[in-house]
Amino acid sequence: MSFDAKLNEFLSKHPMSASLTPSEVGTLLEYLEESSFKSNQVIAEIGEVGEALYFVVDGEAALYHDDAGREVEVGRMKEGELMGEMSFFDRVPRAVRMRALKNGTRVLKLTRSMYDRLRVERPYIAVNLLEFAIISLDHLIRRVSEDVATFNRYFYAPGKK
Repeated sequence: MSFDAKLNEFLSKHPMSASLTPSEVGTLLEYLEESSFKSNQVIAEIGEVGEALYFVVDGEAALYHDDAGREVEVGRMKEGELMGEMSFFDRVPRAVRMRALKNGTRVLKLTRSMYDRLRVERPYIAVNLLEFAIISLDHLIRRVSEDVATFNRYFYAPGKK
């Protein structure tokens, strides 16, 4: 199977593409760039305004917060997950560093200029992407909420005064 065919298959099976035709999936692929990263290589840096968002195709990426010069892992993004959408849409500088965890970590990257073209040229596909970004953010909020609740149960254990 060719490289392009593998990417097309990846996108076709992706939840974001559930309501897209095979032709629309192929069209979306035309707006995306494939990038590959080595283990520990930075994908996106803290402080940058998000000029792209990323779909993890192969491998895994970690999200790190800078705590006075010490990297603290705050999340992991696995195959099929979207990352970078917060800064991409709100244009606020990134609060975390995205770093590949494995050699050959591959992502599909949608740059701002290509997203702007997609919105004009293929609005139906852009709406599907936007809906998936909203779902992705919802999952992130839920994971963070569960982590905070677990921390609070641990820190403020019942029965302690």
